[in-house]
Amino acid sequence: MLNNLTGWHAVLILVVILLLFGAGKLPALAKSAGQSARILKSELREGATAPTLAPDAPSTATAESSAEPQPRVSSTPPPPSTA
Repeated sequence: MLNNLTGWHAVLILVVILLLFGAGKLPALAKSAGQSARILKSELREGATAPTLAPDAPSTATAESSAEPQPRVSSTPPPPSTA
C-alpha cells in the first residue's frame, strides 16, 4: 500500500499539513512531536530495566489462590426477625 508513494506524494502531504495547521504552528507541532518521542523512548527504556520479582519470593496471586477461601461478608444488614 505504501510502496507506491513517491516524492510528489510526500510534497503534497506536506502542503496539506501546512494549509491545515499554518506556518506559525508547525514549529510548535514539531517540538511537541519530538518531546513525545523522547518521553516514549525513555519510558520504554525504564520498562525494559524494571526490576522483576525474585523466583523464590511468593507473589500475591499464588498466595491468594492457595489459601482457604474466605466467606463472603454482606454489606447489607440482615432483615429483622419477627419472633
